Amino acid sequence: MTNEQNRHDLIDLSRIVKKLLQKKRNILLYTIGVGILSAIIIVQVPRYYKSEVMLAPEVSGSTNGALASIASSFGVNIGEQETSDAIYPMLYPDLFESNDFIVKLFNIEVETIDGSVKTNYYDYLAKHQKSAPWQPAIRWFKRLFKQKAPSRPGATGKSGNGIDPFMLTETQTALVSSVKSNIQCSIDKKTEVITISVKDQDPLICATLADSVRQRLQEFITEYRTSKTRCDYEYYKKLTENALTDYEKASEIYSRYCDNHRDIILQAYISERDNLENDMQVKFNTYNALNTQLQAAKAKIQESTPAFTTLQSASVPIKAAGPKRMIFVIGMMFMAFIIISAIYIRKDIFVSVPNDREQ
Repeated sequence: MTNEQNRHDLIDLSRIVKKLLQKKRNILLYTIGVGILSAIIIVQVPRYYKSEVMLAPEVSGSTNGALASIASSFGVNIGEQETSDAIYPMLYPDLFESNDFIVKLFNIEVETIDGSVKTNYYDYLAKHQKSAPWQPAIRWFKRLFKQKAPSRPGATGKSGNGIDPFMLTETQTALVSSVKSNIQCSIDKKTEVITISVKDQDPLICATLADSVRQRLQEFITEYRTSKTRCDYEYYKKLTENALTDYEKASEIYSRYCDNHRDIILQAYISERDNLENDMQVKFNTYNALNTQLQAAKAKIQESTPAFTTLQSASVPIKAAGPKRMIFVIGMMFMAFIIISAIYIRKDIFVSVPNDREQ
């Protein structure tokens, strides 16, 4: 065998440590420099706050309690299988991906914690958001290579009102995407607890939006759950009003006839009076029956209205949720130390030694 074939590579730790100690000054200077540069960069990134709301929704439909409990222990939810709802809790997070739902949030009135800005959420996002100094340059650079989108004169909403979710402008689309990234909704598969998390640069607006999103979600689900019963109620209300009008007219005709023929004993007049009385009674019975149906439909609306238990209300956060400046700086310094050290010792990691079987 040749000498090259009878030698193998080993890592000489003492040699590596010696090399690092020789270059410790340069490594330290480069690491500190990267740390200072990282601190300068991360300080320019606006801080954001986070607020959470937790809800426990009422689920319609009935299931076998023991079977549902066993299934939930394995992370499987069978509660929706016997419900007639097309929108059950597991689909609630998908609502936050809907442009229709997001656009309705634009008209929420918000105010910064220092009171300097008081406007609707759309104007706040469009005019009062902070950004890192280099982000406008990045957006300008992207526009150089981006094909210009055709103008859309139909989508002219500028203050959150009158925005058409079907036809959004480029600016409105960007704002909708920003809201979607700032609002997160998650469902615990075992307990079906809804957690709504909202991020924003202002703590008061963050908490305000979290509470408003909770309210809008409840209103949306309530409107969906009660839509059929509300239609029934309006239908019976219209019929009841018409029946009441008919009864009042029949009662007036009967009363007027009786007043005008009080002393007449002719059978023809008596028969006419009886016919008018019967007609009035029929119309009263019809009104009474429809009014009963109306009250039942009204009660059905209340029965169909879902109940939401607020487990955790929105609160104004005290500390910023991010970015984690200290962690970022320490992480960048650690990476710089590893990379710079690897550059210095790349030629000294492995050393060749003779093979033990070499003669």
